[in-house]
Parts: sequence; structure tokens; C-alpha cells
Amino acid sequence: KRAYEAATATDGQRFLVDRLWPRGISHARLQAQWLKEVAPSDALRQWFDHRVERWDEFKQRYWHELAAQPQVLAPLRDALKAGPVTLVYGSRDTEHNQAVALREYLLAHKP
Repeated sequence: KRAYEAATATDGQRFLVDRLWPRGISHARLQAQWLKEVAPSDALRQWFDHRVERWDEFKQRYWHELAAQPQVLAPLRDALKAGPVTLVYGSRDTEHNQAVALREYLLAHKP
């Protein structure tokens, strides 16, 4: 869910999965735990630059980063055991962003 959308009761636990805090959003308004470490590295984020033509390569590189540091996923995996989880992101592109790639990773790599 975009950071600029209001939180709802059905969101469950909310996690901001961006490396940078979304512009113009207060911590109180976002109502999410910030998991900066689960976001793509600065180098990967800057390389991707939200270019759709780089999406597939971005996902592969991001998944490689996630596989190399599985401990950063522990809070998400624990929350998923307890109930619904919403991955929050700041990108305008709702189909090509790290939250979408992270969701796919979590579904493909269940413990």
C-alpha cells in the first residue's frame, strides 16, 4: 500500500519497506514500523531509478540481496505468523517497486 493512502483496520501490522522516509508523511500518520534494512541497497535503488525496463533485473538483484541477509526478514516473517501484514512504500508506481518485489520474494521463499 502506498504511504500516502490512509491506514485501515484490515491492514494488520504495517511495515515501511523503503530505504528513505516518504516525503511529507509524519511518523504518526504512517502508522508503520520502519524496516529500512529490508529495502534494496542504496546502490541498487539508484541503479533501478524506477525504470520499468530494468524491473526484471532489479528483482533478481534485490532477491539476491535478500537471500544474502535472511535475518532482516525475521520481523516480517514473525508478523505474518500473527496475521495480516501490509508492506508500505512511497513509490508512485504501484506495480514496479520494492514492496511488490519483496511480497513476491516472501511468497516464493516461505520458511
